[in-house]
Amino acid sequence: MTWSGRHVVILGMARQGTALARYLAVQGAIVTLSDMKSSEALAAEMTTLADALGPAARSIRYVLGGHPESLLNDCDMLCLSGGVPIDLPIVQQARRRGIMLSNDAQVFFSVCPAPIIGITGSAGKTTTTALTGEMLMLSFGNEPDGELPGAHALTHSTVNKTPHAAEHSAVRVWVGGNIGNPLIASVDDIQPTDRVVMELSSFQLELMTASPHLACVTNITPNHLDRHKTMENYIAAKQHILDFQHPGDWAVLGLDNDVTAQMITAGRRVVFSTHGEPVGDAAWLDAMENLRVRIGAISMDVSIGNRRELLLLGEHNVQNVLAAMAISALGGATPDAMRQVATTYRGVAHRLQFIDEIRGVRYYDDSIATAPERLMAALRCFAQPVVLLCGGRDKHLPWGDAVRMMAQRCRCVLLFGEMAKLVADEARTQQVAIDFTACDNLDQAVHEAAARARPGDVVLLSPGGTSFDAFKDFEERGDVFVRLVHAMEEPHSTTGGNA
Repeated sequence: MTWSGRHVVILGMARQGTALARYLAVQGAIVTLSDMKSSEALAAEMTTLADALGPAARSIRYVLGGHPESLLNDCDMLCLSGGVPIDLPIVQQARRRGIMLSNDAQVFFSVCPAPIIGITGSAGKTTTTALTGEMLMLSFGNEPDGELPGAHALTHSTVNKTPHAAEHSAVRVWVGGNIGNPLIASVDDIQPTDRVVMELSSFQLELMTASPHLACVTNITPNHLDRHKTMENYIAAKQHILDFQHPGDWAVLGLDNDVTAQMITAGRRVVFSTHGEPVGDAAWLDAMENLRVRIGAISMDVSIGNRRELLLLGEHNVQNVLAAMAISALGGATPDAMRQVATTYRGVAHRLQFIDEIRGVRYYDDSIATAPERLMAALRCFAQPVVLLCGGRDKHLPWGDAVRMMAQRCRCVLLFGEMAKLVADEARTQQVAIDFTACDNLDQAVHEAAARARPGDVVLLSPGGTSFDAFKDFEERGDVFVRLVHAMEEPHSTTGGNA
C-alpha cells in the first residue's frame, strides 16, 4: 500500500500504536492517534513521539479521552493496538462501513523485505522466541563478544533495541513483536537476507490476513477468554498464524498438545514432543533424554545435548527448547549454536526466574503466569514444598484443576488481588485440605510467605491472573516482587541459576 495521503486512525497509544504512528507519519500518512486516557496522562508519550518525528509530527493529530465514531469520517484504515478489543462500538461501526481493519503486525508483514518467523502459543512463546533468536544470532555472528545474553541482557539489548550484528556477518537477526518492541519501528533497516523472529499474540493474530513463512504454535490451552469470550474464538485467532500459509512454508507444531497436534496448514509440518520419537520431520526427547532434531529438507539429523544439561526448569521448557531447535534449524542455525544456547540459556525475566535464597528458602518470580495452566506448569517444576503467591485479575478461566494441584504440591497458598475470593471459593467447592489465606496485597503476601516458609521450601510468585487490578503489567508486578525479596534481611546466598 502507498501510505502517502492516506488517513489512518490508530486506537491505543501503547508501544504498538505509537510505533505504528511513527512509521506511517514518516511514510506520509495522515495519522490520528486515539486513546481512552487523557492528554495529561499521555503527555510524556506525546512529547517523545514529537521529538522522534520532528517536522513529520505535524501529520499526527490526537483524539484523547475516548473513541468517538466521528474518527471514522474520511478514514482509510483503522488500526488497533494489542489491548484494544475488537468488539468496541467504533470497531463494529468500521466493519459496517467497510473500513479496513489492521494493526502494527499486519502492516509490518506487508512491508518487511525479509522472511518472517512467527511464534505464538498460550504458553512458552516468549521463551521460544528468545531461544530461537539467540540460536540464530550465534549462528550468524550477531554476538561479536561471544557472550550469550541472560534474562536482563536479552530484555535490553535484543528485545528493546536494534540487535547488534558482528561486522563480518551479512545476516542480521531481528527479534521483536509481542516480546517487547514492535518491529515496525525497525523495518526500514531490515534487509532481504536478514532473519526476523516475531512473537505474535492472539490479539494481534485475530485481525491478520497474512501468515509468516515459518510459523510455530507452541501449545493452546484456555487463556484470554475475557477477551475472546469462547475457546473456539481463541483457537481461531491462533490458527490465523497458519491460515494464510503456502505449500512452500513451514509450520512447527507442538505434538503433545491436543489442539496444536490437529492444526491445519498448507505448509510443511515439523512437530516437537517430549514423549518419544514422532514420525517425519521433528524435534524430540529420545529414550535417553537427548534432544534431537531431524528435518529432511535441510539434511539435518542431530542430537544437541541431554535434558540434564539444560538450566531451564520443567518439561514445558524442554518443549520450548525443542520448538526453538526446529525453528532455528529451518532458519539456518548450526547444531553447535543450538547446543550452546540450549545449555547456557537462563531464561527471560519474570518467567520462573530464580531471584534469591534467603535463610534456606528459594524465591522464584513467575509473574508471567497469568492463567491457571501456567501456574500448574510452574508447580510441576518443584519437588520441594511450595509457598504459593496467587492472585490478580481473573480471565474467566477454569480453576478446578489448579486448586487440586495446589493441594498436592503447596505448603500453603497466599491469595491477593481481585480474584482472591474466586480461588478461595473454588477451593471450598473442591474440598481441598490446604491453607488458603487472603492477603491485602502483594506486599503483605510476600511478608506472610517469608514468615511461613521453612528451610528447603520454595516461595513462588505464579499468580494465575493478570496484573491489571494493581499493576501496569506483569513486568511491574514481577519487579515489585523482586524488590520485596531483595529487601529482606541477611540473604544467605545470591548464587544459583535462573529457572
